[in-house]
Amino acid sequence: MKRISAAPEEADIVDLSHEAKGVARIDGKTVFVADALPGERVVLRRVGRHRNFDEAVLESVLRPSADRVAPACPHYGTCGGCALQHLAPAAQVAFKQTQLLENLARLGGVEPGRVLEPLTGPVWGYRRRARLGVKHVVRKGRVLVGFRERSAPFVADLHECRVLAPPANRLIDPLAMLVSELSIAARVPQVEVAVAGNHCALVLRVLDSPTAADRDRMRTFERVEGVRLYLQPGGPASVEPLSPDPEPLRYELGGSGLTIEFEPTDFIQVNAALNEAMVARAVAMLEPRAASHVLDLFCGLGNFSLPLARAAGEVVGVEGEAGLVARAERNARRQGVTNASFHAADLANPQAWSGWAARRYDRVLLDPPRAGAREVLPVVGVCGAARVVYISCHPGSLARDAGILVRDHGFRLVAAGVMDMFPHTTHVEAMAVFER
Repeated sequence: MKRISAAPEEADIVDLSHEAKGVARIDGKTVFVADALPGERVVLRRVGRHRNFDEAVLESVLRPSADRVAPACPHYGTCGGCALQHLAPAAQVAFKQTQLLENLARLGGVEPGRVLEPLTGPVWGYRRRARLGVKHVVRKGRVLVGFRERSAPFVADLHECRVLAPPANRLIDPLAMLVSELSIAARVPQVEVAVAGNHCALVLRVLDSPTAADRDRMRTFERVEGVRLYLQPGGPASVEPLSPDPEPLRYELGGSGLTIEFEPTDFIQVNAALNEAMVARAVAMLEPRAASHVLDLFCGLGNFSLPLARAAGEVVGVEGEAGLVARAERNARRQGVTNASFHAADLANPQAWSGWAARRYDRVLLDPPRAGAREVLPVVGVCGAARVVYISCHPGSLARDAGILVRDHGFRLVAAGVMDMFPHTTHVEAMAVFER
């Protein structure tokens, strides 16, 4: 990109890009305008030039969209944690639904038989998992804690975060003060947040060992703020609690009577309310029966496996990370779930698969990472399943995989819809249901 500083100019915004930038077309060239909305007349200033498009910043709004709202967070526009606070929540969901359907049609060549009603929940205080940057800024004489800035790699100068779940939402300044008092203040680059149903865990990445005085300060912080601190000197396996023998972190799956125990750096769905609604819908859409054999691929801690086991005859969960598999097994044993078994296998590598891949199943649930599930789709195609529910965190990989399931394996895409797991961001989470 060639950086420029052009004179302000007026334009109409005709669309919204997948990155939630307004789209203007000026003299035949596309211009992306941050923070502008479709239907608006704006004053913009171009700041970057590419061969096929330009980038611009919003100078003022001459005719606002009916969907424009005032951002609630004082840090919006600087902090990169949110990109859509200026768009009304209902319009955010409609934008994401459009993104999903366009991806399915354009990349997958498929169209759902029906569009599912979007799953929605709280739009503030919902984020129970986050990774926050930490930076000791000498020239400011203090420590910053927060997400990265929107258009720069620097830690944003925050004092609160309205999307973080309580009590983490009020701990930005206390965490910054804690780190500033440590002898290793310049050697703490990040904090991971995990808000469980029973505790709030904070994992401090420490590049040098804290002193005894540092540990005393941390224990005082734990007591005063009512949180649990963990230290991570190396990789994920190095995480250890500051205080010995902490109670396991857990969250409830409302209505099922089940709880999921997890480690503070384990993957869990970010939005607790949406996770409960998603699990309930997935089980309902999969329609397991007492004699059903269900395959749960990318099963993690058993978030779907255990509720499915309540309705099915058998559930087989497969996950690539052995630690998650062990915790899924422990979650099942702890709650007397005897008809669920778990296997560790790299689902992107067929050479690593064992007997589970050759069995027959009635139902399949897929919950892959952003890269999707392409490598394991042949198993889905030959296992005999009549119904598949696919949970997606990336509409592009979902669209690609949907096309494969339809064209290569004889499925029909009977339903699809978005789940607003990350309000105020451009993340598009979705559920798709296939039958044959």
